[in-house]
Amino acid sequence: MVDYRENLKMALDTLLSHKFRSFLTILGIVVGVVVVIVIASALTGLRGSIVDMLEGAGANNIYASHLPIVQTGRLSREERMRKPLKITDAAAIREQCPAVQDVALALSSNMRNFQIQYQGNRLRSSQFYGASANYGAVGNVDIENGRFFSDSEERRRMPVTVLGPDAAEAMFGEAMDPVGKQILIGGRPFTVVGVAAKSKTSFLTSGADNFVMIPFGTLRRMTPDNENIELAIQAKSGMRDQALGEIESLLRRLRGVGYNEENNFDLTTADKIMEQLDSITAMLGIAMISISGIGLLVGGIGVMNIMLVSVTERTREIGVRKAVGATKNDIVLQFLFEAMTLSGMGGLFGVIIAAFLSWMIVLLIPELPAAIPLWAVVTGLGVSIAIGLIFGVWPARKAAMLDPIEALRYE
Repeated sequence: MVDYRENLKMALDTLLSHKFRSFLTILGIVVGVVVVIVIASALTGLRGSIVDMLEGAGANNIYASHLPIVQTGRLSREERMRKPLKITDAAAIREQCPAVQDVALALSSNMRNFQIQYQGNRLRSSQFYGASANYGAVGNVDIENGRFFSDSEERRRMPVTVLGPDAAEAMFGEAMDPVGKQILIGGRPFTVVGVAAKSKTSFLTSGADNFVMIPFGTLRRMTPDNENIELAIQAKSGMRDQALGEIESLLRRLRGVGYNEENNFDLTTADKIMEQLDSITAMLGIAMISISGIGLLVGGIGVMNIMLVSVTERTREIGVRKAVGATKNDIVLQFLFEAMTLSGMGGLFGVIIAAFLSWMIVLLIPELPAAIPLWAVVTGLGVSIAIGLIFGVWPARKAAMLDPIEALRYE
């Protein structure tokens, strides 16, 4: 009967007797496992933050636009030729879709057409858009200081604005309260009525925290040719899928989409955005893990090489073991255990180093989430041990096939 504990003890003794050589051998495995786990932890943390961000923006919401809301490449000719959504589309959805609670309007604009500043402090880059008064409630815009603009201000196209926290800090600094102050947008004074709260996932949404929002009608008057209208649609509780079907059917009819034609508009939800982001991060993860596979391959070759050297150095020992009754199977298991222990130690060190690096990332960059998933640890250890098993077969068979008489004569 095979004594696995004895084989493991012999393997550890052999490794400890050649510490530096063993360390150099497993270095490639350590690097490969570290890369795999750190990438996995970063992607897992980022995904969790994206989920939190989308749920904070309204898990029951549906977003409508004439262009893809999440763009993963260049727009096609058909997409560029699409007609924008209209204000009347929002009214029709609100009136004709029973599963819809409310519809808010948003109109994006290129801020390069408007210089935004406060007493010489100019915003170099920011998101600039108009929104209907109910956008704050539909889009869950959390106001930390002041308020969102009212229905009356939106209807009367008042020169008021709500600032993102980064935009407010860029113009007013940390000490000054922006509420009640006037900023210049395109040379026209606007009164700041509110400052939004900073996003909990600021690493991901640093751009989203840097915005200047004015009433929808105000921006329409300032940019009469701007038709980049998007809709934020809030479904009634538990009726999002029903609302999605109603909205799609209505928009197809309003926009004259034929029975066999594809939609010439985009409807998306938090779930759909996550599916698209998951596909992107999956491709990124596969690419990075493939690169780390080079380190694991180098580590495997190193394990095989050092085990072949070990077989040569311990030829007499193998002869003695065979002379006292050790079988070929015993010799194979002994060297396989040594190879698996060697590569497994590399995996263990890789997990420890990856955990330390993830902790350092969170410590130095709190906005960058990093959560090590259990599957990454198990996979890292499993792959490292498997490398020892695969690359240790040849040296183990070579040791088992040695002639005991010739082995005893070996000097």
